[in-house]
This record gives sequence, C-alpha cells and structure tokens, in this order.
Amino acid sequence: RERKRRCLDTRVVLKIKKIRQDTNWCGEKIVWELKTKHGIKVSQASIYRVLNRYFKLRSKWKKNIARGPQPKALKPRDVIQADTVDLGGLFAYTAVDIFTREVAVVLGNTLEAEEGARCVREILGNLGSCQIFQTDNGGEFGRECSRTIRKFALKHRKIHARRKNENAYIESFHRSLRKECLGWIKYKPEDKTRLQVLINNYLVHYHTQRPHLGLGLRTPAEVALSHLP
Repeated sequence: RERKRRCLDTRVVLKIKKIRQDTNWCGEKIVWELKTKHGIKVSQASIYRVLNRYFKLRSKWKKNIARGPQPKALKPRDVIQADTVDLGGLFAYTAVDIFTREVAVVLGNTLEAEEGARCVREILGNLGSCQIFQTDNGGEFGRECSRTIRKFALKHRKIHARRKNENAYIESFHRSLRKECLGWIKYKPEDKTRLQVLINNYLVHYHTQRPHLGLGLRTPAEVALSHLP
C-alpha cells in the first residue's frame, strides 16, 4: 500500500520561504540552515516541493545550456575555481588558479552571501583579477557575492548542479588541505585567528616547497614565476 506523504508544518513552510527570499539558497543549503540553526530536519525533496510551489525555479535544461562547456586555462588567471569547506563552527572559503595551482584560503563565520562576498573580496585581492571565476551553486556565492566577483572577473560561472567533477581542482586541494593541515576535526569560532595563521603557514609550504605531479614536479610559485610578463 502506498504510504501517504506527510505534510510539512505551516511554520516550517514559512521558514523555508523566508530563507529562500533572504538568501536565494538552493534546497541543499536550506536543509543545512534548518538543521543547524533551527534544529529542524526536513528532506531535500520536501524543500524542493515548497520551492516549486511558491517560487519560479529555472529548469535543469536552461541551467545547463547557460553554463556552456567546461572552461580550460592556457595561462595564469584564465580560470579560478572556488568552493567552501565546512569546519564545524567555521567555513574555509577556498580558491585555486587551475593553471598555476596557486591557492588562497580565507576563514568565514557563515555561508551567507554577505560573508561570501567579504571572503571572496579578500581571496581575489590576494590572487588578483581573472577571466573566469567558477563556483558551485551555494548561497554563499549568490547575488551579493556575484556582484563582488564581477569586480575582479570578466565572468562568474556556476557549475552544473551536482557535478562536483567540474570543480575537480579545488576538490583536490581540499583533500590536501585536510590531510596535510587541518585534519577532520570540528573547529570553533574562537579558533579562527589561530587557524588562519596555521593555514597561512601551510600555504607558504604549499606554494614554494611542495612539488605537484600535475605541474611536472614543479611548485605553484615556480610555474607562476615562469609566466611573468
């Protein structure tokens, strides 16, 4: 016998609508927000039923068409991939130049677009302007953050939904960052200053001492130096 679908409480529906209106977040991020900040467990499918009922969502076909082919880099700053790492009470905003493998990491307190804009501004202040700045579809890279990105990049490209392989370079860096620097423990907001110093020291090693197979056993600093005008 087919099981009846349980209706969401009206208060939960109103919370979902408000989060969407305030942040323009996708269903995955709304699930996270409800669980971590409100103690409410709701499935992703239920979230999208609410979003489909009250908001106009772009079709998957249109989203995929708009993004075009996966961009390739022929020189430094052609393409920068960016993402975030959940560290418990903190979030690491990360970016990598896919040609030189130069990276930047800035710690943030939330996944809100305002905080995303602040962290991305600092990241691009370090790495410099680029042709394409590529992110996933998370709310931290939403409208407000996108405005900041376009001050430094000709284009803000968002990857196709649920295709992490399109951000393979930054995902690979995340594994190195976890394994060689941060581990898998949960950090607290009060760890922020200490942790940023730890990360900055690791990045010096990453850029100047750590050879990369994908760079012919050169370091990111060596590749960047070889392409100076």
